[in-house]
Amino acid sequence: MAGRILLDTNIVIALFAEDSSVRERVRQAEEVFLPSIVLGELYYGAQRSAKVQANLSRIDELAATVPVLPCDIDVAKQYGLIKNSLRARGRPLPENDIWVAAIARQHALILASRDLHFKEIDGLQLESW
Repeated sequence: MAGRILLDTNIVIALFAEDSSVRERVRQAEEVFLPSIVLGELYYGAQRSAKVQANLSRIDELAATVPVLPCDIDVAKQYGLIKNSLRARGRPLPENDIWVAAIARQHALILASRDLHFKEIDGLQLESW
């Protein structure tokens, strides 16, 4: 497997849990990126955890080594297109997931996720790890 990969929150959590199959797929990727939204979800989860400081440190280390892609005007345009398409088909998705998908589409990245509802989004390259 190769390619330019955007990691969803559940994939990062699996990576932190030392899931060997996820680690191997990340190693095989041409490039790996994190959406800023995923970082927000991870930081929120760390604040709610029993090991706040240890988890914050892991996230900080990841953010320092993997390029983080922010939401900008082009991503916002993708978000609007995706959300409208989902609305028209009566297929709502969690807001954060729409933003993650918008980043993936804008940058022509493969989204690695275990959330199958991403299949509802047209033009999204998706791999289920």
